[in-house]
Amino acid sequence: MEWHSTEAQGLSIVDREFGPSELSPAEYHIVRQVVYETADFEYKTLIRFSETALQEGAAALAARTTLVVDVPMVQVGITANIMETFANPVYCSMDALTRPQKEKTKAAWGIETLARRYPEGIFVVGQSQTALMSLVELIESEAIRPALVVSTPTGFNEIDFLKERLNDSRIPHIRSAGRKGSAVVAVAILNSLVDLAWQAYGIVDS
Repeated sequence: MEWHSTEAQGLSIVDREFGPSELSPAEYHIVRQVVYETADFEYKTLIRFSETALQEGAAALAARTTLVVDVPMVQVGITANIMETFANPVYCSMDALTRPQKEKTKAAWGIETLARRYPEGIFVVGQSQTALMSLVELIESEAIRPALVVSTPTGFNEIDFLKERLNDSRIPHIRSAGRKGSAVVAVAILNSLVDLAWQAYGIVDS
């Protein structure tokens, strides 16, 4: 109870300090949680939503679509909430059985392996820029068509351009614009989306 009380107090502070916003209520719910988890109000303008991201993402969660994540931190951060709601399968690229490949990192090769196995899955890339690169290349070649991509890696090596390529793909996505991001941001986005989807679909069905 103490932890929940602390979170409520923190979210109340975020609400007071958030300021004017053109976000929809659902978008605000997600961005507010990101700001709370990071204590960084710059994310007010950095979290971007494709036109159908929330609707498509919520529907995919409700349909028990498989989730593929890039790093264990994301997997650990989302699994408890997933298991308490829709119980979607969750796989991590670092655990994928792959053959060694010099040209790619383990995260990149793992996410490519899982993407080919679950081409219409939900993909959450919170940390690995190389994993995002592999995912974007598969999308652009039309080898896969994800139900949703959450993309929040940080970096200086053209990460902003890479995220824009995701935007150009027309795949439903939620991303952090520019160089900023982290696995924490990805977890906050996905868990908030799960909460919204559960309110829309799960509670009625349970």
